[in-house]
Amino acid sequence: MIREARPYNRPIVSTPSFHAVHRLSIAPMLDWTDRHCRYFLRLCAGPEAVLYGEMVTTGALIHGDIARHLDFDAAEHPVAAQLGGSEPDDLAHCARLVERWGYDEVNLNVGCPSERVQRGAFGACLMAEPRLVADCVRAMRDAVAIPVTVKHRIGIDAVEGYDYVRDFVGTVADAGCKTFIVHARNAILKGLSPKENREIPPLKYDYVHRLKQDFPDLEIVLNGGLVDWQEIGAQLERVDGVMLGRIAYHNPWFLTRPLGVRAPERSAVVDTMQRYAAREVARGTPLRHIARHLLGLYLGYPRAKTWRRMLTDPALLARNDAGLIGRARDAVEAGVAAAA
Repeated sequence: MIREARPYNRPIVSTPSFHAVHRLSIAPMLDWTDRHCRYFLRLCAGPEAVLYGEMVTTGALIHGDIARHLDFDAAEHPVAAQLGGSEPDDLAHCARLVERWGYDEVNLNVGCPSERVQRGAFGACLMAEPRLVADCVRAMRDAVAIPVTVKHRIGIDAVEGYDYVRDFVGTVADAGCKTFIVHARNAILKGLSPKENREIPPLKYDYVHRLKQDFPDLEIVLNGGLVDWQEIGAQLERVDGVMLGRIAYHNPWFLTRPLGVRAPERSAVVDTMQRYAAREVARGTPLRHIARHLLGLYLGYPRAKTWRRMLTDPALLARNDAGLIGRARDAVEAGVAAAA
């Protein structure tokens, strides 16, 4: 059964009364942080982490299937939608859609360096036009009551000075933005792939620290290169929050280890995901769309290869039986018990 698209001319979910605090958030990752991934990561990260959906362009929302791009489960709260665009009126319209759909926040992408995004005149190239970004933020804030936030880089291409990102933040803050998520690397617009842009430009955490010093009333969130809880703890003494990306996707159990947070049982997470998958399969979702996000759950665990092998087996996935998730868990744990 194919799921029915929801109408979008009325509120879909009551917007929560709280505004999320970005102490820990999970980055928007294109082709990865869809609604199935976010549901899963919520189980690992706990109730307070802010989950970001993969970027959706204004054109895709205006001309495409809104439900496909914006649908989510209530369990994902607090959840944010990220928009890509540079036309204030279009962004305002799409921000309204995001709010009507029940999101807690709408975020503007000013950090993606891909050439496809540049051809659309948005993403990281917008850092060269802070007044346009301010106009976009102002239009979005005028259109919605939920927070409007910005995710950006510290510079573009060979622009290395701190004053560049300081002036960018100052200009956009004057338009009313209160939360800035800062990927602490430059974006190289020509010559590097998106993957290389996440790895080659040097990290400059000190720039983000200086932003917090210069703008103490703003919420400054650090993104980029964080893969160790000791380092994360040290950064949280200097900034308001951290955003994690690939580490959260490839090793989701990493999210269960912050000090002071009691980790869930891995087996309980599997049980919940099996129930979720059963509901989704009954609504027409192929099991593979869910299973692909679970492959890292047993990373570093004995017989993790068994887990990954079963959840990527084309013949097993083709049966569209959500029970495969539980059987894969049982195979892993039975093998561990036998080896003990």
